[in-house]
Amino acid sequence: MTPHPLWLPAAATAHLRGRSIRVEGEHPLLQTVRAEATAAGMHPAEDGDVVIRPGAASTPDSFVLAVGDGNVTAEYADAAGALYAWFEIVRQGAAVFAGAGRRTCAPAHALRMIDHWDNVAVHPVMGQVERGYAGVSLFFDDGLLREDLSRVDRYARALASIGINRIAVNNVNVHEREVHLLTDDLPGIARIAAVFRRWGIRLHLSVSFATPLMLGDLDTADPLDDRVQEWWRATTTRVYEQIPDFGGYLVKADSEGQPGPFAYGRDHADGANMLARALASHDGLVHWRAFVYNHRQDWRDRTTDRARAAFDHFTPLDGRFDDNVIVQIKYGPMDFQAREPVSPVLFGMPHTRLGLELQITQEYTGQQRHAVYLGPQWAEILSFRPHGQTGSALAEGLGGGMAAVANVGDDPFWTGHPLAQANLYAYGRLAWNPRLDPAAILDEWVPLTFGDDPIVRSGIHAILDGSWAAYEAYTAPLGVGFMVTPGTHDGPSVDGYEYSPWGTYHFADRDGVGVDRTAATGTGFAAQYPEPWRSTYETLETVPDELLLFFHHVPYTHRLHSGKTVIQHIYDSHFDGVERVRQAMQTWEGLAGRIDPAVFERGRERFAAQLQSAIEWRDQITTYFARMSGVPDDQGRTYR
Repeated sequence: MTPHPLWLPAAATAHLRGRSIRVEGEHPLLQTVRAEATAAGMHPAEDGDVVIRPGAASTPDSFVLAVGDGNVTAEYADAAGALYAWFEIVRQGAAVFAGAGRRTCAPAHALRMIDHWDNVAVHPVMGQVERGYAGVSLFFDDGLLREDLSRVDRYARALASIGINRIAVNNVNVHEREVHLLTDDLPGIARIAAVFRRWGIRLHLSVSFATPLMLGDLDTADPLDDRVQEWWRATTTRVYEQIPDFGGYLVKADSEGQPGPFAYGRDHADGANMLARALASHDGLVHWRAFVYNHRQDWRDRTTDRARAAFDHFTPLDGRFDDNVIVQIKYGPMDFQAREPVSPVLFGMPHTRLGLELQITQEYTGQQRHAVYLGPQWAEILSFRPHGQTGSALAEGLGGGMAAVANVGDDPFWTGHPLAQANLYAYGRLAWNPRLDPAAILDEWVPLTFGDDPIVRSGIHAILDGSWAAYEAYTAPLGVGFMVTPGTHDGPSVDGYEYSPWGTYHFADRDGVGVDRTAATGTGFAAQYPEPWRSTYETLETVPDELLLFFHHVPYTHRLHSGKTVIQHIYDSHFDGVERVRQAMQTWEGLAGRIDPAVFERGRERFAAQLQSAIEWRDQITTYFARMSGVPDDQGRTYR
């Protein structure tokens, strides 16, 4: 089966067919633009309907778009800006030629990155793509690098069209096979980098901190050892000899069993800076992940708190990281849950370059069998104001830009569920402009992907607009998180992680539920926030309902700001969530005959799976809490 064209089918450029274009300048990316225009059915002309030329824009990747008299002129700051201008002309459709005006388009973040968790060899537990739900890797095939990279080229084109300019192609959990990407496999990686280069995307690699040990070259990985420093300098130089625009290293260290500087009595700054200095002369970056916590916790210990860990580890190091180190921080303090507070580390290190990490792959949000549009969640995170309403939004302080874990594989529809493509599209658009309305992003994506049928547009809006809230409604309640099957994280298991060492607890007992993270009586996590959030999260009177159980252990009869008790909210939300899935399923059925039959059938299959899973979530959660609390459902819908 020919891969689905994502949001770039031939129809997306129909408004350009037969028109003329002039592209000024010489650069490989300008050749890409010319090739795109030719493929769209345009012809070159001195006095083109579309002119793309160097001019008024000044910041990297930016362009100025001017419209008048039915013509469009894009003036670019650099060749990447010309490429992004082209895709803006495609995105706007026929409307791009209407009206008159002039506007500057510049990305909010210089770094807009996609992280792949792809393994070269199939891992016995995690498979080819860790937390992947869309087939196997685009880059690797059971121990080998792929020879045919034509699909990678299609993928790179789609990423460029939404403004992505960096990509890490392998898993942050680096295993024995993957350490050879820096050595024996480097020529193959250079081939992959060349594909992405044509679309203005720089390639990065995830590396193990212990690579010189794992390869048998040294007997230590101590970052302060001269031999280790020289090994990384020499290795990095060899990488740049084959990949001149190599982006740098992505590192998961001293996290969930991955090796790191702690083994040598060193800290994260020591480790990150050692790698940064090997990269500095090549304009390379280190993305050092802040996902560090005790994964050998005793569940009886109520003082140790996984939510605190990243802040406690990293904020004392503020100001010690080199300028080409980006500390990459998951959006919440736990692990990509459907609902968490924004991590205080993201605004707790003012003298360090910080990058936001999101997860497009739906590890905890339905694994791409559930239709869950994450644009609203990400927009809420990006617009969060750490210092209150008079302060700046989180997005304005991300000197290290944004990264997100990819959701694609060799699946014919790229993302498993066809509607999961919307999340990849939305991530790119929000990384470019975090102020975009997620509903407006759907207004772009739907007609590009499905055409202009207003019934299709309204139907997919009806399915996706409230899908994140629906998923939250029928899964773990009020911010408590997890309650998933251990290992796979697929489907409900209320106590699955409750007595495990992973620090992911809900502490439900006969009297109440939730984790006390207050400064007064709990773990003190709430005190890691600046005001006004410290006080907001500390007290029951002000904590938002959706985060109640993240910050407080409360009786089942505690009343929410909504007026409902906690236990009745659990019952009502779970039954309501299932009904919302039924409605989405019916809406999809109403699109039969209006969208591609293969897309429709895949969607039908996924909606059936989503409904079955939502019912399972509802029944397990409501039965568990009915039995645990002894408080019946007002509507008589549960059994004990």
